[in-house]
Order: sequence, then C-alpha cells, then structure tokens
Amino acid sequence: MKKLAQLVLAATLGMSAGYATADAISDAAMSDVRTAKAKARDEYRNPQQTLRFFGLQPNMTVVEVSPGGGWYTDILYPVVKDNGQYVAAHFYVDENSNDYYKKALAAFKQKTEAGEKYQGATVTAFDPMKALDITEAGSADMVLTFRNVHNWYMRHGDEGIDNAFGAFFTALKSGGVLGVVEHELPESADDEAMKKSGYMKRSYVIAAAEKAGFKLAESSDVNANPMDNANHPKGVWTLPPRLALDDQDREKYLAIGESNRMTLKFVKP
Repeated sequence: MKKLAQLVLAATLGMSAGYATADAISDAAMSDVRTAKAKARDEYRNPQQTLRFFGLQPNMTVVEVSPGGGWYTDILYPVVKDNGQYVAAHFYVDENSNDYYKKALAAFKQKTEAGEKYQGATVTAFDPMKALDITEAGSADMVLTFRNVHNWYMRHGDEGIDNAFGAFFTALKSGGVLGVVEHELPESADDEAMKKSGYMKRSYVIAAAEKAGFKLAESSDVNANPMDNANHPKGVWTLPPRLALDDQDREKYLAIGESNRMTLKFVKP
C-alpha cells in the first residue's frame, strides 16, 4: 500500500507540474504585456502549442536565437524568469553594421533594463560567421529559433548553416533540446528556391542538424498551412504579415494566411 501511495503521489505531482507548465505558458501568451497586434498572429504561429511541443519548462535555461523585436520573448521570458533563465542571442553589431541592426539591438536591450518587461534577461550576440558563443558551452536546456534559418542560408550558404547548428550544439547540455520553426519548401521544388524565397526544405534542415550532432526527436504539424504552396512572386514575404505586394491580390494572400512551417524538435545526445 505504501508503494502504491508513493506511485500515486508521484503521478499527481507529475500531472501538477504539467498543468503548472501549461498554465505558465498560457498565462504568458494571454498576458497584457503582449499587444493585440502580436496576439493576432497566434492564429498562425500557435505559440502555446509550439512551446509545449518543444517541452518548455519554467526551470530551464532557454536561449532564443535572433529574437528580433521580441514576439516570442514576450511569452518565453515570463515563463522562465523566476526559476530559470532567458538568454537572447541577438544581432551581432560592430562598426560596419547597418542602422537597422544597431537600432533593433538597442531597442531590445532597453527592454532588459530595470523596470522594463525583460528586466534581468541576458543578451548575447549571434552571427553565423562572426559570433558563435551564444551562451556558456553546455549550459542551455533549450535553444529555440523561429523563422530564421532561411536568413542564415540566404546570406552565408551552407557554411553559415553549419556554423549556426554547430553553435547551438555547443551551447546545449547533453539531453538539451533544439527547437526549430521554419518556412517549408516542398521537397519537389528546385533547391535554388532556397536561395531567395525564404523557404527551406525540411530534408536540408534535418541534415544540417544531424551533421552538427543532433538527433531528430519529433516533428509536428502544428504550424503547417496546406493552403500555402510556397510559390509566390516575392517569396514568403508575399504572404502576411509582410504582404510585399501591398494591395495587389491582397485578399488572396490574406486568405492563405502565414506560411506553411515545419516544426522540428532535436535533441543533443
């Protein structure tokens, strides 16, 4: 009976922890910290389901690579701020960087100051050619990147991708998780499309991660959009939220919605 009671208690505590994690993610996603404009994208980006799929826990050290303005940070940071750690591997900036990178980094850093919404968050730098030490080696439980792989490939090709996934592998603990969300190019498409469309082939991303030493643990269709054929005049930017064609066929692209995306969970052995 004693053993049974212990098993029941352990199961109850496990369920409670799961509910607590789910509640933390839900609370962050629904928080007033997020703007109505940001929340409107949830329909396509499914942040709660995505983060649960990756296995986010409040006690984790989480590195978000290239967080931009903080769309996902608004959810990630509140989940881990009390019992874990959030690290933003943001733009690498030097004297040759353009104003966009400088302003974006400065704006993000301002949000980490006392009294601001990311107070106490750590900001490091990432560039697939210039800055690969995104956090202390072997210290991260989870590395996440959302819709960024195409940027590294378009700018730096295979070398940039190899460097990026190598950096993520180095940052993670053994057993740590790499979560990747990326615009998906059909496998039947010409590889050349990856150089300018903003879409990447799933097979290419998986091969790059495995080359770095990762194992694919699981994939999810949570961010899939079967209405998107990945063949648009201005690539992925033709679709919302960018709508690069402005008013041309606007209703058509709004009806498609945001891009079809792969959601891949890798593990460092």
